[in-house]
Amino acid sequence: MPDTTQPPSPSPEDAAAEPLEISIEPTPAPGDTGERLEEQGRGADPFGAGPGYVVTRTWGGGDQSAPLRRERTSPARPEPPAPRPRKGRSGLWKGAGIALLAAVVGAASATGIFLALDEDSPPVTVVEQILTPEETGSNAAAVARRVLPSIVTVQVRSSDVGTFVPDGSGSGVVLSDDGLLITNNHVVEGSQQVRVIFADGRAYDAEVVGTDALSDVAVLRIDADGLVPIELGASGSMAVGDTAIAIGSPLGLTGGPSVTVGVVSAFERRVQTSIDEELFGMLQTDAPITRGSSGGALVDDHGRLIGITTAIGISDVGAEGLGFAIPIEMVTRIADDLIEFGEARHAFLGVEGSTFYTEAPDGATIPGGVAVASVFDDTAAKLSGIEEGDVILSVGDDPVTTMEQLVTVIRLYRVDETVDVVISRGGEETTIPVTLLERPEGV
Repeated sequence: MPDTTQPPSPSPEDAAAEPLEISIEPTPAPGDTGERLEEQGRGADPFGAGPGYVVTRTWGGGDQSAPLRRERTSPARPEPPAPRPRKGRSGLWKGAGIALLAAVVGAASATGIFLALDEDSPPVTVVEQILTPEETGSNAAAVARRVLPSIVTVQVRSSDVGTFVPDGSGSGVVLSDDGLLITNNHVVEGSQQVRVIFADGRAYDAEVVGTDALSDVAVLRIDADGLVPIELGASGSMAVGDTAIAIGSPLGLTGGPSVTVGVVSAFERRVQTSIDEELFGMLQTDAPITRGSSGGALVDDHGRLIGITTAIGISDVGAEGLGFAIPIEMVTRIADDLIEFGEARHAFLGVEGSTFYTEAPDGATIPGGVAVASVFDDTAAKLSGIEEGDVILSVGDDPVTTMEQLVTVIRLYRVDETVDVVISRGGEETTIPVTLLERPEGV
């Protein structure tokens, strides 16, 4: 996420981060002309429906162009952001409905009823468990006992001078027994010092191994052995309605992580996180998630990690039961790059296009692939022979019916991997081997 660099370290009296808010507004009416851009997925369709929401960044009122200010006060529900039309589409979308709140460094250092951890605080081992619905409580309790040792609070500070007083916090997940952890990029972005705290009160200074704003993934390392890594699952094995359990450290509360229970609500959600950045292929859940939970775990009913919690939906009346997590397949793909290279290398196909619609026998219009509008020079698509006018039907073993699916699938591959792309050209299907190249900067 761009433009979230922390200001110079505030005094302890000015230290609690206010949230990033992302407004969701009604989708424009049919007939509007959409943009087309391959890897960022802003693909037009015949109905002109854009992503369905635009971004406004607020810090609780005042000059929105001013730097982020942190205040040591008890967190209050933010005022709903004023609607802001999407650039180039003035007057189309009116009235902000729901906001997406990226659960970034929220209220970890609040005073009042919430006390920040500091170096003099004794360790607290009480674990809060919120287990709903009741019928899944026993299973959720077993999952919590299994997963809690793998969940940490991630505290951040924008200065490296003086005593560590956190500016805010998020959550993290233990990836390996020798000290690697996963969190969100937006949790640690702009920080000079990072510290992780386990449920039993152990605290370690952490090194940022690498971050990736495009996927909102970051890898941390602590100098510790014998940790309990979380077991990895597979979001692809889940179905809508399956149990989903969120475990994180909301509001930077002392005493260990919180556990909430819900279901997998949807797959492959497209979540716009800034004016020109989006997350693709997100898991949606109704498991309660709140500020400070970013970087926490979304697990299945066996305690296996299926996603990293990243954002929630809110409105002026509060949480809307809309939580979003980065699928574990994307997390591990990016984490492997960050660990090996210190940065993520994103595969790039190199086409501009939009969702291709076909007509069903009953007259319904249904998505049936991606229509290639143009092919960029010196890209994998160009070198492999994909042409303007082709319709992409699948990539590897994954069918592709929409532009969003194409973007999501390509991002799951690594640079230099070769994958079979099935296209329709002139009514005939053709399989083309494509060796994916690295995404150019600025695209």
